Amino acid sequence: MTGSTIHIPRPARSFSAKDFSITEQILRNRGAFFNEVREGIELPSKIRAMLVSSITFFALYGAVMGSSHSLWQTMSSAVKLPLLFLATLIVCVPSLYFFSLLFGSNQSLTIILTAITVTSVLLLSCAPITLFFLLTTSPTSHYQFFKLLNVSIFAVSGLMGIVFLYQGMHVVTSDQPEGAANRRRVLVMWMFVYAFVGSQMAWTVRPFIGAPGSPFELFRQLRGNFYANILQSIGEVLGFLIVR
Repeated sequence: MTGSTIHIPRPARSFSAKDFSITEQILRNRGAFFNEVREGIELPSKIRAMLVSSITFFALYGAVMGSSHSLWQTMSSAVKLPLLFLATLIVCVPSLYFFSLLFGSNQSLTIILTAITVTSVLLLSCAPITLFFLLTTSPTSHYQFFKLLNVSIFAVSGLMGIVFLYQGMHVVTSDQPEGAANRRRVLVMWMFVYAFVGSQMAWTVRPFIGAPGSPFELFRQLRGNFYANILQSIGEVLGFLIVR
């Protein structure tokens, strides 16, 4: 078999460092990134990279949240947190997609995933803060504080994701000045819808932290709502009442 060449088929492309470098590209040079989205450059690879990155980052932060309770809670939260954002995305994307078609943008999914990716990487960057309070406070006496801390981190990270969403939609539709005001109104309305759906979805698939002294639960019985529980937690932290 002299002179013959043996061709070994390459394995299918798996996760790589390039998938995670998309976050640096977004954060460092968002203008160029959004211009590429507007031009439709490598959208499938961008979508794939952002999905891989955001799922990984959400899973890591979910594990940090769940580590306040038990190993089972750690694994559960690591799985449920990425699913929470993906489920919320599935529920809310059709509305934004069809609204955006009315105003001339067909890159909605990529822009939405950009916002979610930014949210996930900011969450992960706050993981050391979460771990610090986890290690330096008593989980029994500061459970409500730990819960509010995570809600605050999610709120700030989500707000920054929304900023990127707004900026991305502005760049993508910059060559379509007609209907710009209507697009902004639709986007603002969709932001509120996404926030409400996401918070209720989180309440439905809780717990992510796990109450101290209680056994592990994959899901809790549906009762009350997210906003009432947050107000109760604030009341306990300030010493107004005790949440049972």
